[in-house]
Amino acid sequence: MQKQRTLKGSFSLYGKGLHTGLYLTATFNPAPENSGYKIQRIDLEGQPIIEAIAENVVDTTRSTVLAKGDVRCSTVEHALAALYGMGIDNCLIQVNGPEMPILEGSAATYIEQIEKVGIVEQNANKDVYIIRKKIEVRDEKSGASIVILPDESFSITTMISYQSKWFSSQFATLDDVQKFNKEIAGARTFVFVRDVEPLLQAGYIKGGDLDNAIVIYEDEIPQERLDKLADYLGVDHVDAKNLGFLNTKPLVWENEPARHKLLDIVGDMALIGRPLKGRIIATKPGHNINNKFARQLRREIRAHEVQAPIYDCNSEPLMDVNRIRELLPHRYPMQLVDKVVEIGSNYIVAIKNVTSNEPFFQGHFPQEPVMPGVLQIEAMAQAGGLLVLNSVEEPERWSTYFMKIDGVKFRQKVVPGDTLIFRVELLAPIRHGVSSMKGFVFVGDKVVSEATFTAQIVKNK
Repeated sequence: MQKQRTLKGSFSLYGKGLHTGLYLTATFNPAPENSGYKIQRIDLEGQPIIEAIAENVVDTTRSTVLAKGDVRCSTVEHALAALYGMGIDNCLIQVNGPEMPILEGSAATYIEQIEKVGIVEQNANKDVYIIRKKIEVRDEKSGASIVILPDESFSITTMISYQSKWFSSQFATLDDVQKFNKEIAGARTFVFVRDVEPLLQAGYIKGGDLDNAIVIYEDEIPQERLDKLADYLGVDHVDAKNLGFLNTKPLVWENEPARHKLLDIVGDMALIGRPLKGRIIATKPGHNINNKFARQLRREIRAHEVQAPIYDCNSEPLMDVNRIRELLPHRYPMQLVDKVVEIGSNYIVAIKNVTSNEPFFQGHFPQEPVMPGVLQIEAMAQAGGLLVLNSVEEPERWSTYFMKIDGVKFRQKVVPGDTLIFRVELLAPIRHGVSSMKGFVFVGDKVVSEATFTAQIVKNK
């Protein structure tokens, strides 16, 4: 299993905010396991911290704005996209103002500094959320939609459409998130000249210029009006008859605007709080629908907080019933694991097919057969025993015994015809023959029981 990652050291970036125009410093720091992304306003009394999650987004008009009470931080999407795209799970960002610096209008400088300072693995496993079914969010008014489908990895395709002579529609695809730094991170934000005046009047883009945004000039306006805009933004005057891109730096890619929209999606998906395995297809995306989608996914995750392992009944088992009998002393009617389908250094996935011929159904209960909860825990422990015994030499000479059981929960009945999927994970390395484990029993994608237990392995006399 992949491990969580954080920065090897700290780094700071200095620049003006796109919307506030203030000059700001953002410092990125290593953070503990399972802490996620957090933003700390070090310029305010008490240095309050905002957790970077979708529910804390309070505005999506021209950027993603996070808040906790009256404490706000805007334009966080590029920084979060860089962290997420580089596979960093935990980071504390300290900023001395209400906005992240816009830099060159992309995630390129963040990526450059992350690569320079380095990344380290942590002890905790990544908590990847695997998409098992189609999830979709639509905005009928704007025609925007985002859908995520099951896939073998995390990938995004985005399609944008504008009433523009320069690009009516574009698409961009990221099939491998490890290519984010080379294929997406350098895509700059963009704006149409026709939108600049309304944005300025609304109090936005006070720090905007030709160095941090692609400016598209496609409808001729009077020279005096264009000069006035140029003076406000602090850029050189240009001939009002020359339509096109006003930037002296050419587009990095022909579809750079679509790639930037993809970058924004990555930054807004970072607010889900867990890495994803699935394919996102976004049509006419923006921060508003991105946030609605992120909130929907967080609701899905809460509903399926513990995900069932993927079980393919057609796959060859790693351990069949004969191998299990070589490792465990249990025999009928107490052998409660039929096969092992997955095993790692600290976890195991095993299967039990519950039939109507199980001997315990004769008395539990004749009119309503239900598998006793204690036998579910026993089966879970047998799976854990197989995990432990698989790590020792001559495993047939060892036995495992319960020492303690805690946190037992039964969530639904197990009945004839159910296929039980056990996932048992070591909570700590085995020491002095004692191991602590956390186990779950699933039927389909639902948890039916769970427990934490401690066992001891003893060499047979």
